[in-house]
Amino acid sequence: MDEVRLKAILESLLFAAGEPVSLARLGAVLDSVSRDELKRALAALGSDYAQNGRGIALEEVAGGYQLRTRPEFAPYIRKLLASKPPRLSRSLLETLAIVAYRQPITRPEIEELRGVDSGGVLETLLERRLVKIAGRKEAPGRPLLYATTPEFLEVFGLKDLDSLPDLKEFQEIERAAQEADSKGVETVTDTAEVAPADAPGASEVRGDFGDAPSAQVAERDQCPARDTDGAHREHTQEAAETADGAASANGEDTPAADFADKREKKDCDS
Repeated sequence: MDEVRLKAILESLLFAAGEPVSLARLGAVLDSVSRDELKRALAALGSDYAQNGRGIALEEVAGGYQLRTRPEFAPYIRKLLASKPPRLSRSLLETLAIVAYRQPITRPEIEELRGVDSGGVLETLLERRLVKIAGRKEAPGRPLLYATTPEFLEVFGLKDLDSLPDLKEFQEIERAAQEADSKGVETVTDTAEVAPADAPGASEVRGDFGDAPSAQVAERDQCPARDTDGAHREHTQEAAETADGAASANGEDTPAADFADKREKKDCDS
């Protein structure tokens, strides 16, 4: 297959998906095309967007490829959508930061770091699909472990957890967020509640961290909304039961992939 046609097919697939699509998934659709050919075509497609001043960019996000609107056009998109994005509170931002940099982590560990009860905040983050239940810790009471989700990476425009800013950069982001909060400015937005489900790749999401250095976090345009909040509580309960069932089947706890030794991670909010 010639590259021009392959790029056109990839573009249509990514546009229709409206969410990050992995190389493996693209390969399953284009089974006659090699992995190397796919990579070259995706790189060429991304270069086409970048060089021609297009309003859309092709980016690697959350382990896949996604078409995204460019951050500089966010004001126009917000005007078109005519909806004010919900503000992420500082408590949500703080809690998500702790989960991101120290995952998997338990609620008692989070509360020890924050110094306040965090049950309600964690529930909100679960509802927004920014964190998930990742198993249970082998400790008295076997508390639940929390970790970030692919949606977390997608909302903040991160390729993977290694793309998190270092702690010094995050502290600067948090300081800027505090200043914005004190002035009554919106801190961060949760795209899942703003983006229209019928506009793949065209909806926008951004985090307003003032003049904070992490531009990739502060000015991301995102894909359509995913799940409704209505199905969440059932999902959360199911995750907890799954963690219990897996642990009892093996005679031990089964937390999700242990990110504890990874570079301490980052935060977002609701």
